[in-house]
Amino acid sequence: MNNQIWTLLRVAFTVGFLAMVTAAHAAPPAACPALLQFKFPRLQDDAPQDLCQYAGKVVLVVNTASYCGFTSQYQGLETLYAQYEKQGLVVLGFPSNDFGSQEPGSSKEIADFCFNTYGVKFPMLSKSVVSGAARNPMYGALQKATGKSPQWNFHKYLIDRNGKAVASFASDVEPTSPALLGAVEKALR
Repeated sequence: MNNQIWTLLRVAFTVGFLAMVTAAHAAPPAACPALLQFKFPRLQDDAPQDLCQYAGKVVLVVNTASYCGFTSQYQGLETLYAQYEKQGLVVLGFPSNDFGSQEPGSSKEIADFCFNTYGVKFPMLSKSVVSGAARNPMYGALQKATGKSPQWNFHKYLIDRNGKAVASFASDVEPTSPALLGAVEKALR
């Protein structure tokens, strides 16, 4: 019995030591740009999402609402995401009730609506405040970086692969508009 304990201890030590050496020699993770150094709960299940997972990608950040005149843009956002995801585009949706109280639902209601009505597969984060003093910190950083703040639902911010906010698009700019597509394609190069 004593020999078995020592054998188990030696194996555990060896495995731990090898794991430590492997971790020390592993390539360091890519630096996470300041605009992505945030964590938010995922809409569907409140699981924490570290936005640093999108470092090195082109990120389109959009404040969304289910009962807005621009709600049909979900379809264009999903089309854009599906078309450019393999090239490194991520669309991040932030449901918001800031403008016209057009997103009153619970997380489950919003998630069901997005998926069942528009087939949304791009990442959706929990409902957030995106304007004013109580806005979430990412939106504060985006507004500071671009000098633009959302005036309504479906405002869009484009972040390049280096983590720099390169463009801001008003709500009436469709996801498949030439201006937005051109900016996305340029950022993906």
